[in-house]
Amino acid sequence: MSRIWAGIDSGKGHHHGLALDADGKTLLTRRVANNEPALLKLIGDVLDLADGRQVTWAIDMTGGEPALLLALLINHGQEVLYMPGRLVNRASDGYRGEGKTDARDAYVIADQARMRRDLRPIRPGDEAAIELKLLTGRRSDLVEDRTRVVNSLRGTLLSMFPALERALEVTNSGPLRLLTGYQTPTAIRRTGVARLAKWLANRKVRSARALAETAIEAAERQHTAVPGEKTIAKLVHTLAEEAMALNEQIAEMDKLIEGRFLEHELADIVLSVPGIGIGTVLGAEFLAAIGGSLNEFDSPDALAAFAGVAPTPRDSGKVSGNLHRPIVYHRRLQRVFYTSALVSVRYDSNSRKFYDRKRAEGKKHVQAVLALARRRVNVIWALIRDRRCYEVAPPVTTAA
Repeated sequence: MSRIWAGIDSGKGHHHGLALDADGKTLLTRRVANNEPALLKLIGDVLDLADGRQVTWAIDMTGGEPALLLALLINHGQEVLYMPGRLVNRASDGYRGEGKTDARDAYVIADQARMRRDLRPIRPGDEAAIELKLLTGRRSDLVEDRTRVVNSLRGTLLSMFPALERALEVTNSGPLRLLTGYQTPTAIRRTGVARLAKWLANRKVRSARALAETAIEAAERQHTAVPGEKTIAKLVHTLAEEAMALNEQIAEMDKLIEGRFLEHELADIVLSVPGIGIGTVLGAEFLAAIGGSLNEFDSPDALAAFAGVAPTPRDSGKVSGNLHRPIVYHRRLQRVFYTSALVSVRYDSNSRKFYDRKRAEGKKHVQAVLALARRRVNVIWALIRDRRCYEVAPPVTTAA
C-alpha cells in the first residue's frame, strides 16, 4: 500500500516538518511554530497530500518540546515512530552534503522511517504512567542537584576543617543540621559536648550526644585557622541549608510518587518482585518506562533488549560469540533491573542461587548481576501476563 512518510525535527519554539512519498520525493517542507493552530494546519496539509494514503510520522523526541504535537497526532489516530537523535546524527553522515539544518534533519528522519523497519512506535501511555514519568524525572533532577551540592559541601568543608569532613556523613540530616549552626573548630570546641548535644536535640537530631562527641573530637585535632575561614564557614552554612532543603523536596516527591504508584493496577505485582519492592521509586520508574503496560513489547526478549540487559553480538570475520552490552537502550529501565537484581541477591533465595551459580561458572560480579537482571525480565513478564504476584515457590500446575 502506498503511503507518505513525514519527518519532524523538534525544536523549542518551532519544529520543521517534511513529507516524502514512497519514492523519497519531497512533497512538503515547512518550518512550523510550536502552537496548536500551526501544528493542526501542518497535520491537515500532510493528510490532504496523502489523499487517502496511509501517513507514517517519525519524530526524534518522545516528550518535552514536541509534547503538544505528539498529543495532536495521537488524538488524530496517526501512526508515529520514534527515531532517537543518536540515530539521526549517525544516519546524516550517509547523506550528501556536510551542512546541518532543521530541514536536512527532518528529511533524514522521514527517509530513515521510510526505509527502516526497526523503529519503535510511540503509543499513548495510561495517565498514571505519564504522571509517574514526570514525577520520577523531577525526582532524578533533584537527586542530581543534591549530589552536586553535597560534593561542593564536602570540598568546601575539607578546605577548612578536614577532620570534621572525614568524621561526618554529610548526606545525613544530623550532620547537615550541625553544619547549619557550627562550622569552625573553634566554635565547636567553645560550645562543648553538653551544649552542642542539647542544641542538636532541640532540633530533633537523632543520636545528638554521639554526633556532638564526634564533632568535638574532630575539633580537638585542629587548632589552626586557615586563611578565609569566615568566608568558608558561611559557604558551608549555605550549602548545608541547600542540601537539607533538597532532602525535604525529595521526601515530598517520594510521597507523591508512592501515592500515584499505589493507585496503578500493576502496583501489587511490581512490588512483589524482590528488589523492586524495597520502595516505590524503582517500581514507579519501571511503570513509567514501559508506559504502564507491556503492550508495546511482543516478548520478554523485546523488553530485555529495550532495557539493555540482553547482550548483542559483535562478530566479525573469524571472531564469533563476541557479546557486548548494547549501545541503544533505556538507561533508567536498565537501572531498575540492575539495582533490583543486586538487592534481590540479599533477600531472595531464588535470586541468590542463580547469582551463585553464575559466579561458579566464572562470571564476574557485574556479569552475574546482569545475567540475573535478564532472568528477572522473564519473571516480571510472566507475572504481569498472568496477573499474579511473585512467590518464592511458584505454584504447582497439574495436567488436566
